[in-house]
Amino acid sequence: MSAIIIDGKKIASEVKGELEGRIGKLREKNIFPYLVAILVGENPASVQYVNMKAKACTKIGIKSRVISFPEKLGEGELLELIEELNADKLVHGILVQLPLPNQIDQLKINLAVDVSKDVDGFHPENLGRLLLGKPNFIPATPLGILELLSRSGNSPVGKHTIVLGRGDLVGRPFSVLVSLKDKRANSTVTLCHSATRNLNHFTKQADILICAMGKARMITGDMIMPGAVIIDAGTSAVNDPSTEKGIRIVGDVDFDSVSEVAGFITPVPGGVGPMTIAMLLSNTVKAAEQINGICND
Repeated sequence: MSAIIIDGKKIASEVKGELEGRIGKLREKNIFPYLVAILVGENPASVQYVNMKAKACTKIGIKSRVISFPEKLGEGELLELIEELNADKLVHGILVQLPLPNQIDQLKINLAVDVSKDVDGFHPENLGRLLLGKPNFIPATPLGILELLSRSGNSPVGKHTIVLGRGDLVGRPFSVLVSLKDKRANSTVTLCHSATRNLNHFTKQADILICAMGKARMITGDMIMPGAVIIDAGTSAVNDPSTEKGIRIVGDVDFDSVSEVAGFITPVPGGVGPMTIAMLLSNTVKAAEQINGICND
């Protein structure tokens, strides 16, 4: 068996195309969706990711701005900026790039962002709404994974979904999202993590396996059920002398061995990553619509 590759770039492009229509309707009303990203420090991955987000915004007509600060920025200064952006009626989305340096309390920052502009979906109110089954803004990566499944013909409804990783950004919120009584979710969910015993016992039961543990190539072909759908949300840098930088970005899945057993699989890169950005853009457009009292059917 050779797995069908779920092309995240192609599906993200479809999502962006749909957003362009909604953005056009907003512009007709003199509403210009506007996302502000805040970057603290010079973490190379964070810098690259924020720049990719800004570039993606420009391509589909979303106004964007990146505000960068040195690593030593004080928490009070960041909170003051967020307060200013909350009050700015032209700003629809506020994104604080993670991780933040140790002197800044991430929970305090998440709480400070206006819940109506929380396009990352990390405000406790938005996470609470998700838990209650009444979501508004859903974190971009979990939402992107759900879109990947839905648009690739791999509906989770009635399936057994195994989620590897209980992180706040992917594993835990996705496990809640895919369990909701919803026409695109409604899955039976098992959440595994670093303390799970006999991991193979669970992974072999998965109709859909979501890998978000951040451990390079930990999932191999002998660990999965034939025909399973594999979504790889992990990213790790491994040494590779054959590349210009001497490293290669890989996922949690050993792609070569797993693709011989799975039915569908996402690559790394080119799978979940593009969808994360696409869903951030989607949340920004949604925020612009909601703030201006526009209902998108």
